[in-house]
Amino acid sequence: MRLLGVWRLGLLLAALNCLLAACAENPSSGAANDPFESINRPIFSFDQKLDKVILRPAARGYGSAVPAPVRSSIHNFLINLDLPVTFANDVLQGEAKRATDDFARFFMNSTFGIAGLFDPATKAGVPYHEEDFGQTLGRWGVGEGPYLVLPLLGPDPPRDAIGQGVDIFFDPTTYVRFRSHIYYSAGRSALEVVDLRSRNLDALGNIERSSVDYYATVRSLYRQQRDNEIRNGAPDVNALPDL
Repeated sequence: MRLLGVWRLGLLLAALNCLLAACAENPSSGAANDPFESINRPIFSFDQKLDKVILRPAARGYGSAVPAPVRSSIHNFLINLDLPVTFANDVLQGEAKRATDDFARFFMNSTFGIAGLFDPATKAGVPYHEEDFGQTLGRWGVGEGPYLVLPLLGPDPPRDAIGQGVDIFFDPTTYVRFRSHIYYSAGRSALEVVDLRSRNLDALGNIERSSVDYYATVRSLYRQQRDNEIRNGAPDVNALPDL
C-alpha cells in the first residue's frame, strides 16, 4: 500500500509482543476493550494537537485553494488506486458479486474515467465499497485485540494494523519501481490524509464540540464503524434482544 502503512506495521510489531503480554496479565479490560487507556489517552491528546496545528489547517487550505471539481477528481483517483486491494479482500472473503463490482469499477474508471479521475462506473450503476485485510480477518473470526492509539496514526488495534501491512502486498503499485517511487508513495499517503481530513472537517468538528469525552466518543465510533464494515452493513444478530 503506502510508505505510511509500512511504517505503521513496523511500529506496531515492535511493540505488539509486550502489549499483548501486558494484556494477558490484565484480563480486566472492560467493555470498551481498552486495557491501555492510561497510555492511549496521552497519545490521543498528542495526535489531536498535531491535527490542530498541522492537519486541520492543511485540510482547510486544501479545501479553499483547490476547486471542488479538482478535489473530486483527486478523490476519485485515490480511491481507484485502492480498488485492487478491495478486490483481493473480497475474493478472500468469498464475496463474488462484490469482487465482480470491484473489477468492473476499476476497469471502467481506469479507462473511460481517464486513470480514475472521473467516475463513470457510479453513473453506470456499479456500486462502490471498501475492503481491507483487517475486515477480512474480522470476517474470518479474528478478534480486534486491545484498543490501541498510535502516535500520528490514531486508533489502530492489532488486527487492523496488521491488516494494513498485508494490504501493502495486495497493492500493485508496491511492485512498481521507478526513480521517484519513494516520493510517489509519500505524496500519495499525504494526499490521502489531507483528502480524508478535508472531507470530514465539519463532521469531526461537530462530534468534538458535542462530546463530553472526545476520546471515549472516538473509541466508540471507531469500533462501531469497523464492526459495521466487517458485517458489510448487515444487522448484528448477536446484538438483537432475546425475545
